[in-house]
Amino acid sequence: MKREYPDRPIVGVGGVVIDRHRALLIRRGSEPHKGAWSIPGGMLELGEELAEGVRRELKEETGLEVEPLEIVAAFDRITWEGKRVKYHYVIVDYVCRRKRGRLKPASDVVDARWARREDLPKYHLTEMATKVILESFKMMRRRR
Repeated sequence: MKREYPDRPIVGVGGVVIDRHRALLIRRGSEPHKGAWSIPGGMLELGEELAEGVRRELKEETGLEVEPLEIVAAFDRITWEGKRVKYHYVIVDYVCRRKRGRLKPASDVVDARWARREDLPKYHLTEMATKVILESFKMMRRRR
């Protein structure tokens, strides 16, 4: 399925990995939002369950094995170009626990790093990404 000007919405999954009071961020290497800092994730594959997609995408993008714990948010990300929809993603983000692996950006990721909550404004995240990450910190605190 084509990503630009799609015929229908595309399902995307993301994983907010919280480890040692830090969240994992990636810098996108491709559109949409090329060059922007974001939550790692990507497109769900046909026949793949949501949590399975999160595990796969995070392994591909960051080199880390994660355990998706629970859904933090589900939302639309729609980009219009005039009267046409250029991008339409339905995104399901999970809060995740790091299991193993060494952080190594790969695939379509330019950079990846751990960020403390107080440092999030430095990364100019979208309002929704910031909201999802802050909620993930709260969810992990409740799990302890």
